[in-house]
Amino acid sequence: MKIFSAAQIREADAFTIAHEPISSTHLMERAAGQCAAWLEDHYSPSHPVYIFCGKGNNGGDGLVIARLMLGHGYDVHTCILQHSSKASPDHEHQLRTLQQLHPTGIYTIGDVSDFPELPPNAIIIDAIFGTGMSRPVDGWVAGIIHLINDQRHKHPIIAIDMPSGLMADESSVHNPVVQAHTTLSFEFYKLAFLLPENAPYAGDVHILPIGLHPDYITQTPARYHLSDREMMRTIYRPRDPFAHKGTYGHALLIAGSYGKMGAAVLSARACLRAGVGLLTCHVPQCGTQIMQISEPAAMCITDEDAHYSTHFHKGISSAGYKAIGIGPGIDKQPGTAKSLEMLMDAWQRPMVIDADALNLLSVYPYLLYKVPKGSLLTPHPKEFERLFGKTANDIARLELLSKKAVELQLYILLKGRYTAIACPDGAVYFNHTGNPGMATGGSGDVLTGILTGLLAQEYTPKAAMLLGVWLHGYAGDLAAAQLSQEAMTASDIISSLGNAFREGI
Repeated sequence: MKIFSAAQIREADAFTIAHEPISSTHLMERAAGQCAAWLEDHYSPSHPVYIFCGKGNNGGDGLVIARLMLGHGYDVHTCILQHSSKASPDHEHQLRTLQQLHPTGIYTIGDVSDFPELPPNAIIIDAIFGTGMSRPVDGWVAGIIHLINDQRHKHPIIAIDMPSGLMADESSVHNPVVQAHTTLSFEFYKLAFLLPENAPYAGDVHILPIGLHPDYITQTPARYHLSDREMMRTIYRPRDPFAHKGTYGHALLIAGSYGKMGAAVLSARACLRAGVGLLTCHVPQCGTQIMQISEPAAMCITDEDAHYSTHFHKGISSAGYKAIGIGPGIDKQPGTAKSLEMLMDAWQRPMVIDADALNLLSVYPYLLYKVPKGSLLTPHPKEFERLFGKTANDIARLELLSKKAVELQLYILLKGRYTAIACPDGAVYFNHTGNPGMATGGSGDVLTGILTGLLAQEYTPKAAMLLGVWLHGYAGDLAAAQLSQEAMTASDIISSLGNAFREGI
């Protein structure tokens, strides 16, 4: 699914109006009708409805919702904010229509003192600004937003298209923004919905179809995308019935150190569950027995060092591996850093780099420029910060993520609720599978194993990254459904991978 900018969404509206053809008023009716239907499905007429409308087209949506809900027996109170001397033509049209139907239920708000007193079972609908914001809200309108937010613990707040005050494509840090429990948005996710800093605002997001013209959607390029099942089905390659273990690649996993062999075991198990044909694990001497007993399907190479891996670069170029994954639990010893440098000098194919290998890149920044082109880097936010520096907000961090992926020609993901995957061509994909139960030790090691296994099967780096992150999150969702988010562990993600392949694609 494409994620369009606010400007592109306005273009999509205009394109639909010109090419369907349909009037802007009828398109507004279509969008508001979807919202009214959702509201009526979730709230009975016993709930008084208070709709706060701005004077643009988002406010026009609110006016149509008011009219439609009135027609179905709801007690509707329409509060129009007088923040501008002018209203949009569609707003004016919808206001005239509503005035003819229900003149006594329309109120004007010109200051915070005009904020209505709400009965106990009322619902609040925010239709003040939507995607039309170009600057932070200020003055008495900001005060109205604060008063709406003060009602949050007493009344449901439903935002139409966007919570008012939230910028679709820019940072809204420190801006007054409506804190909605639910957002009813149209046709596409907005970038703002996918950023951690905006978590308090949108609540549960529901994307409602409004029939925007498919030609605009297919023909218009987008920088941002949201991964979905349809995309995964185009990436996934079913198994060949005449295949053998050599068909699905030989992966090398460099992982583990004294006290951190659990990370290596989890990553190895995940790599095997992801379908790799053969797996060799390079581990320090202290880890050989642990790995051989814990995961007998994995072969082992034992390092010359007792506690750390410091010689894993030897013989790499002639070993016949299809993919290498490095990082889980390897620690940050100087000898490990030196071997990592020699590995990257000898191995010129994409590899998966995670955990302590990322930390070594941040300690020795020149190594970042030795990483083979097309490699997969998988930092969490703190690792990303150590690698590339701090940013003022999530939009700036997303820009830095994309910039570094292009500059270094790498695939870099930034872990989070909606993990962002930046590609060397400048595109960014957000993944929506996964849940907070995956915020547990070892979850990242599992992802490293999955990605290494897919890369060894000769999925392209982009395909491996997109499919691997999707499967990892989907397996986490299945594990949480069975065990709860609180009780699930990283091992449960691995155990659910088989069902993720069967059900998630």
